[in-house]
Amino acid sequence: MRRVFSVKRLVFCIMILGVLFCNVGFAFDDGDFQYWNNEVVSLKINEDWEASFEEEFRLGDNGGNLYYQHSDWGVTYSGVAEWLDLGVFYRHIFEKKDSKWRRENRPHLDAAVKWELFDCAMSNRGRFEYRNREDAEDFWQYRNKFTMKLPFKFTKVQIQPYIADEIFIDFDEERLNRNRLYSGFSMKLTKNLKGEIFYLWQRSKKDDKWSGLNVLGTKLKLSF
Repeated sequence: MRRVFSVKRLVFCIMILGVLFCNVGFAFDDGDFQYWNNEVVSLKINEDWEASFEEEFRLGDNGGNLYYQHSDWGVTYSGVAEWLDLGVFYRHIFEKKDSKWRRENRPHLDAAVKWELFDCAMSNRGRFEYRNREDAEDFWQYRNKFTMKLPFKFTKVQIQPYIADEIFIDFDEERLNRNRLYSGFSMKLTKNLKGEIFYLWQRSKKDDKWSGLNVLGTKLKLSF
């Protein structure tokens, strides 16, 4: 009984924090409102290997102007341990800057650690990226994303709330230059199709100045 009470108290605190974060995001918004759409197709090769292909589109200027698109594909290996996933990926990016579309090649290595705490599914994904950019210098970047899924699922589509935080570190400048805070929920639409809807607040640092943007995001994942 005491454990149930502790879990309920934890969930209540997390939900309150999520509301506060959203309010802070809008209060300090000095950037744009955007819509991001992500679609993934994954194929289970065998018990340990999985291949995936991902497409993402981002619309800025209050969701009315397409300025970013990427394609990402690679493989994930989960045979080392149940709590560890390792992945090798390549991302091809087109981003519009100064009215010109610029290309970027971004291979990356992922390592995701998974565990449970108070029946919440937790994960921490580290990512090393090499950014080969058109008309700009190349550099290495590290990203770390922590995710907590609450231990509740609602309705027949199994709606499950989650929160996440991701940091970006530029190795050349040796500093934190971006942070993303997520609050959303996932759902199981069919046996092989999952979806997500989330709010994202991003803060980025450039020329010693921080700017922010608010994002409404959707994601679909089809698994075979």
